[in-house]
Amino acid sequence: MNEKEVKPPFLVSYSITTKCNLTCKHCYSDATKDGAPDELTTEEAHRLIDDLAGWRIGLLVLDGGEPLCRDDFLEIASHASKRGIRTVVGSNGTLINEEMARKMAGAGIKSVAISIDGANAETHDTFRGKSGSFHEALAGASALKTVGLPFQFNMVITKGTLSQIPDMLKLAVERGANAAEFFDLIEAGRAKDECRDDVLDPG
Repeated sequence: MNEKEVKPPFLVSYSITTKCNLTCKHCYSDATKDGAPDELTTEEAHRLIDDLAGWRIGLLVLDGGEPLCRDDFLEIASHASKRGIRTVVGSNGTLINEEMARKMAGAGIKSVAISIDGANAETHDTFRGKSGSFHEALAGASALKTVGLPFQFNMVITKGTLSQIPDMLKLAVERGANAAEFFDLIEAGRAKDECRDDVLDPG
């Protein structure tokens, strides 16, 4: 019997940290302010990326937690880019200002997905556990737009936010996002306990 050719994955998602500056009730990573003590070191992260480069993957998504909470975030992203891997980032957007946006572009990051979990501040901030996080995320999007780094909005759909999809699409257009993407709520991490009643009914 001939062995089947093993094809590399097109996309790899690498959660570089479980640290986060927010306490989102639907966080499947159960991210915290301090994160996990056993995260890969910078050197270990580089070796992992070297292995992925050897597989010639098509896309690397750096997320968390909040990837910008990791001190060597830009170094990891830059290493991936230099190895020829198309690198994108998933972020809550609150730590992105114009200076950081320029550094991200300089590190070779190709685009950023900003999590916006409601078309208004009240809905988003309730999920994110911090008042003002909606406007901070939009400010992050504006900074990315200023430096010409493409971004999109990602929204987790719940029973309470399903009706906000049209307004989210409108917000994405108004803010200059390249796309808006919608995801089911994953019952893992904090979401298992805090969002059980928010999951959409099947069908």
